[in-house]
Amino acid sequence: MRRYDDPVEVRRGWVEGPAHRGEGPEQFLWRGRLWKVRAVLAHWVETGPWWQSSGVRAVIGSDEASTAPVTTPGATATDLLVERELWRVEAGRGADAGGVFDLSFDWTQGSWQLVGCED
Repeated sequence: MRRYDDPVEVRRGWVEGPAHRGEGPEQFLWRGRLWKVRAVLAHWVETGPWWQSSGVRAVIGSDEASTAPVTTPGATATDLLVERELWRVEAGRGADAGGVFDLSFDWTQGSWQLVGCED
């Protein structure tokens, strides 16, 4: 799977697949092309690297507490559980073969990204 960090526009709607049945990404616009989700293959939630936050470092008495930046985009010292929702979907454009895509929704920033593609 190739890795990306590309912003995408996502239209949510009713989707089905072996891993999910309900609301999810129904279509997405990536690099000027509209992709229709045919099936949801997997759906999960990931937390950010909470162990790197300055709040945790202060609790454990690490010397790095005051100098280490929080590496999770949009996170603050009190944001120990930054989450993003990931969807692995099979999608295509028209009658083409399509591919498998990993879409990520960042709850902190309220934005979608395409993070992986296998076509």
